[in-house]
Parts: sequence; C-alpha cells; structure tokens
Amino acid sequence: MNTRPSADEILEGLIVSIQNEIIPYLNNPKAAATAMMMQSLIQMLRQVLPVYDATIASEHNQMTLALRETATVLEGVEGPEADRIRERAATIGVLPDVAVPQDPTPVREAHERLGYALQDTITDLDVLQRAGVGAADAALNRVREYLMPTIMNHISAITVGGGMVGRG
Repeated sequence: MNTRPSADEILEGLIVSIQNEIIPYLNNPKAAATAMMMQSLIQMLRQVLPVYDATIASEHNQMTLALRETATVLEGVEGPEADRIRERAATIGVLPDVAVPQDPTPVREAHERLGYALQDTITDLDVLQRAGVGAADAALNRVREYLMPTIMNHISAITVGGGMVGRG
C-alpha cells in the first residue's frame, strides 16, 4: 500500500478537486448540491477512517457487556422474550473482548452480529415492557447506557463543519 500520498491525502485531494474543478462549472443547483454532498461524504470518510477499527473493537466489547448485564437485570423474569435475551447473552454476549486486530474482518463481522443482537433485544424488551414487566425498564436503560454514548461518538465522527449537507 502506498503511504504517499496517504489515503487521507487522496481524499482531501478529491474534496479540493470537486471544489475547484467541478463545482464552478455546474449550472444546475441540484448538481451543485450533489457535488457538495459528495464533498461531505468524503470528509466523513477522512474523519472516520483513523478511528474506525478502534471504535469497532471498543463497541464490540461494550455490546457483549451490555447483553450480559441486560440479561442479569432480567433474572427471574419469565417468558420467551426474556429467554431469548438470556440466550443471546449466553451465546453472543460471552464473546471475548477484542483488541484492534491486524485483520479487522473478524471484529467487523462480530460487531455486525452484536448490533443485530442488541436490535433484537430492544424489540423483545418492548414486548416485555408492554406486558408490564418492571425489570424490562431497567434492562432497556442498560441498553440505552451503551447506545447513547455510541450514537454521540458516531455523530461526532461524521459531522462536517457546522453540520451535514443534505437534500431538501
């Protein structure tokens, strides 16, 4: 892999090229907006790439803990939803913590599985809450303890300048 120019420098060059060589020649406002959106997406990649693997590994470790602790909060709760949550905690939630690997593929695959496991857990917790299971509120709060900082981390990584360029 080439180190000069770096991936970041190539992406920066794309942003500058769009700005200097394409946008000035666009007469259509929608085309100009699309070019600016392209610049924003490229800038997002520049900001995400340096922290992506470390973030995925950290989130992997936090998701396994969230699944295990959510199941613990539901101890004594009966029903298929609670059973599924405990099953996920006992199978996927016991994956060992990971460090940033040389080959990020296994961590990315595990991260995807964990993301779906948390998504399914939220669905099951909704059913338990609607059934009046009090522990489901505390269990959902545990999932939220993971989700909110994670969402803020993602937003801070993809926000460009004062916000994000969008279509409207």
